[in-house]
Amino acid sequence: MHHERIARLLEKIRREDGRIGAFIEVYEKEALAKAQELDRKAKEGKPLGRLAGKAIAIKNIIAARGKRLTAGSKMLENYIAPYDAAVVERINAEDGIIIGSANMDEFACGSDNTHSAYFATRNPLDPEYVPGGSSGGSAAAVAAGFADIALGSDTGGSIRCPASFCGITGIKPTYGLVSRYGLSDMAMSLDQIGPLANSAKDAKLMLSAIAGRDARDQATGGTPENGKVALDFSGKPTIAVAKEFLEGCDERIAKEFHRLSDSLGAEGYQISEVSIPSLKHAIPIYYLTVFAEFSSAMQKFDGLRYGKTGRELENLTEDVGELRGSKLGLEVKRRILLGTFITTKEYHDAWYGKTLSARAVIKRDIEAVLGKYGVLLGPTMSTLPWKIGQKMENPLEMYLADILTVPANLAGIPAASVPFGKIGKFRPGMQVLGSRYGEGKVFALMEEIERLDRK
Repeated sequence: MHHERIARLLEKIRREDGRIGAFIEVYEKEALAKAQELDRKAKEGKPLGRLAGKAIAIKNIIAARGKRLTAGSKMLENYIAPYDAAVVERINAEDGIIIGSANMDEFACGSDNTHSAYFATRNPLDPEYVPGGSSGGSAAAVAAGFADIALGSDTGGSIRCPASFCGITGIKPTYGLVSRYGLSDMAMSLDQIGPLANSAKDAKLMLSAIAGRDARDQATGGTPENGKVALDFSGKPTIAVAKEFLEGCDERIAKEFHRLSDSLGAEGYQISEVSIPSLKHAIPIYYLTVFAEFSSAMQKFDGLRYGKTGRELENLTEDVGELRGSKLGLEVKRRILLGTFITTKEYHDAWYGKTLSARAVIKRDIEAVLGKYGVLLGPTMSTLPWKIGQKMENPLEMYLADILTVPANLAGIPAASVPFGKIGKFRPGMQVLGSRYGEGKVFALMEEIERLDRK
């Protein structure tokens, strides 16, 4: 049963992924072997894990033993992961079938998945358009029907943006809920692994399997014992709508959001408009934080430990510079240079020090609202997907596309995107944000939005 279904999915990938570009590598042999193992266990009456039979794609920034971990970069083109990431261990333990690794923006630097060093991923809803990034391959794999669930990583919207652009569901959990052991992180104080799926039910299923403490990732230390976060919630959470989330938003998306808000009100939900003025500073605070942390994280890619040249380095400075110059893409170099600049002794206090203080203010303001209301609600993205190549010339346009998603990462809170309505070929995402470890209320509202969308 499982073997037949996985074989059909693999055939679909062979037929159709040349047009989409969702996968960097397909694990055909291993997926079929795992499916056969599950069929054998089921025939013998042995219990199966909660992910049994689910076809799962993982972003190619997550380690899978014996498989390429490229992070979408030529720097790691032939790097083979020597161990499994914590999330891969937990998927395997719960009998999930990892079907392949998904394409991504190089080292997660991008919002449209055209910044992969290998090829651009296309949006299954319209291949002329981007799927969103940086987890665009993961979202495309689900939207194209290649996988049931996918894992992405989210630094400032990299799960929610592609979920919104591809018309599926995605959630960035509370910072520290899911172990990042085995993730090639972009910015350690912001990154979180999370699921993309066709429904809140499947996203919740995956999160229940991968959440919990891990001694190898100290950020998970605050997670409740055994990861028993309440993913279920009965009742109707009170809803706050930050007016700042609608400023500058595409009128068509705003119209769908107001239709959703009216529908929720008609169902008896209490909805209040609030103002969080500090949100207007979210983009500069976020990108200055990312630049600083990313430039630090990238120091290890020097040709000695990772990204080996295949030859002996004679002049360390010149040879490392040459390697990084030839193997890293333009956007990656831009972020390394900016991060190095703002953390120098001369500019640290003026730029990075002030950024940390301002981030604390945003976190405090968002927590104050969530202390009064159950969830925050707004559009996920202020724009619809753009055509491939449209925003390549001006990186600031790409940075500004993250304006509605970055606050959740700065505050470390859970945030999800769930599709509602239709605009042409696309299904805009609506973003639900909750308090720390408040995933239960987030999922409850996601499920209600899905129900209203079907009406």
